Amino acid sequence: MVDFTVIGEIGDIETFAIGRRIREHKRLRKKYGRGRWRKRKGIATIRLADGTIKRAELHWYEATGIGRRELKIKRYID
Repeated sequence: MVDFTVIGEIGDIETFAIGRRIREHKRLRKKYGRGRWRKRKGIATIRLADGTIKRAELHWYEATGIGRRELKIKRYID
């Protein structure tokens, strides 16, 4: 797992799965609670644990009232 911090805002946000169309839906509800779960992606500038700053495509799960959970780097851009 890569440790990173998001710097600034996440842009170009897209939702590509909602509710039961998310493979991990059952696990998300069990771990974080009920909500309208969405799987989303976007582009952001991140700082890696070693101090390197890069642009990356991030994927995460999000639900109203619960917030963003399980951010992960999908790929680096540039």
